Amino acid sequence: MIGEVPNTQVGQEFSSRRLAHEAGIHRPLQAGICGTKQNGAESIVVSGGYKDDEDYGDVVVYTGHGGQDSSGNQVSDQSLDDAGNAALVTSHLEGLPVRVLRGAHRGSQYAPTEGYRYDGLFRVASYGSTLGIDGFLIWQFRMELYEGTPIPEAVQQDELPIEEPVPGDQDQAPTGNESPERVQATVQRIVRSSAVKRQVKTWHDNCCQICNFRIEVPGGSYSEGAHIQGLGSPHNGPDTTSNVLCLCPNCHVMLDAGAIVLSDDLVVIRAGLEVGPLRTHPQHDIDLNCVRQHRERWRQ
Repeated sequence: MIGEVPNTQVGQEFSSRRLAHEAGIHRPLQAGICGTKQNGAESIVVSGGYKDDEDYGDVVVYTGHGGQDSSGNQVSDQSLDDAGNAALVTSHLEGLPVRVLRGAHRGSQYAPTEGYRYDGLFRVASYGSTLGIDGFLIWQFRMELYEGTPIPEAVQQDELPIEEPVPGDQDQAPTGNESPERVQATVQRIVRSSAVKRQVKTWHDNCCQICNFRIEVPGGSYSEGAHIQGLGSPHNGPDTTSNVLCLCPNCHVMLDAGAIVLSDDLVVIRAGLEVGPLRTHPQHDIDLNCVRQHRERWRQ
């Protein structure tokens, strides 16, 4: 199960992995990552098992699985072929939430004092390889807490500091901030169906329907599910496969900004010129009402 588990809540404590398993928060009794490359990661356990882990509360730099001996030393390189690591890659590429269960250990001030605690849904913001403390290649995944997840002493949105103008020469480039402050905010967002986007991207094998480009990354390929008719007010488009295209990021931006529209016979029009047909799939029907709404929205 991807996402929240019924009848559980953030902050819920478990005295053992067995109880967390029975609640459905983290099903494996030993493995730290639950999931598959095909479906993504359901959950992870953060309990100090890897010395390269970093825990900042709302952000966790999580070390992948593999290459350890029984004493917790890294003795060989990690690989994205490992099922758990591959699952986290899929969660990043598909934008799937991952449940985080923290276990008691001395290495983090955010860990519970005993047992385990469910700390909510995190997203895999990025991933990459590096040489670990023991000198072997490891894969690390940056996990970020989803907006709106309750955490202790959260800063409310109306308490955020107001950015004051910086005096001085306005023609000079801003210096920025080497140590930006972290703040917590609650936002409201539309919940999109991950299954809908994933189905469209599977049909097209992550190949852009407009430019036919397929982005290859370590561990897989990347594309975006783009709604033709926007969701939410004032567009109120449906979250269905017939209203979603499989696009590369560039074409997604152009579609959202009206630089690309579609004709009723699914010809791609860019800057007023027809550039060729939209690539289709026999199982992927396109809702022409959504196509017309999008085109009318951007009609000059």
